[in-house]
Amino acid sequence: MPDESPHHGGGRRRGPLVELDGVHVVFRSRTGSLLRAQRVHAVDDVSIQVHRGRTLGIVGESGSGKTTMAKVLVGLQPASSGTVRFRGEVVRRYTPRIRRRIGRVVSVVFQDPTTALNPRLRVADALRDPLDVHGVGTSASRNARVRDLVRLVGLPASALDALPGQLSGGQRQRVAIARALALEPDVIVADEPTSALDVSVRAQILNLLADLKAELNLGMVFISHDIQTVRHVSDDLVVMRGGRIVESGPAEQVLNRPADDYTRTLLAAAPALL
Repeated sequence: MPDESPHHGGGRRRGPLVELDGVHVVFRSRTGSLLRAQRVHAVDDVSIQVHRGRTLGIVGESGSGKTTMAKVLVGLQPASSGTVRFRGEVVRRYTPRIRRRIGRVVSVVFQDPTTALNPRLRVADALRDPLDVHGVGTSASRNARVRDLVRLVGLPASALDALPGQLSGGQRQRVAIARALALEPDVIVADEPTSALDVSVRAQILNLLADLKAELNLGMVFISHDIQTVRHVSDDLVVMRGGRIVESGPAEQVLNRPADDYTRTLLAAAPALL
């Protein structure tokens, strides 16, 4: 099924790694009437591209549609209409096999590492799990990959034997980032990855993500309600309101010369960097 299955491996594509083209996501809500379902437009005619080596920041208040768009980007939410492409290939159906293939292209770092990690799994087992599920390499090569992952995110080898509850919040988020990198994806989608952390460790995680993007030549999507945090990491920026993109462009242009009143409101409401 050439129009449904994203490819992984082989040559490096020059085009977008992930692309949404005119995407709509519509939910049905039973508010207002027991007999008539109300249509809620969570994402309304959104078009974005994620490129290798660049970070796309997506910013907006709660209810702006940014989290729904993130789910579309990682294959967790099908579009109601429009086109979704992973490495240039159109995806129309989300079968288990297609979802596994998408998982080799794009991975996600969630807001709260406490809920993203199984509290009963040692770090080593949590990192090895996606490698086992996808049948990557041999047992020895999987164990070696797990050791490489903890080094990559700046954790000591001793962390491999720990349970998530024995780690700090920042360490748990590093484990979650390592797990997202396990299958060597092209794109990392980070959905509010620092909002559950202490202020003292937020900058460390932001710097880690920036370093990983550069070292691994990743495409990255950074989603936040805080436009000043997005400023710290983004090359390109999308501002969302009510499911629509109200402004987009190079981050420096959007932040220093905003064209939309809503963007200016977000900038004025968030004076702190972190």
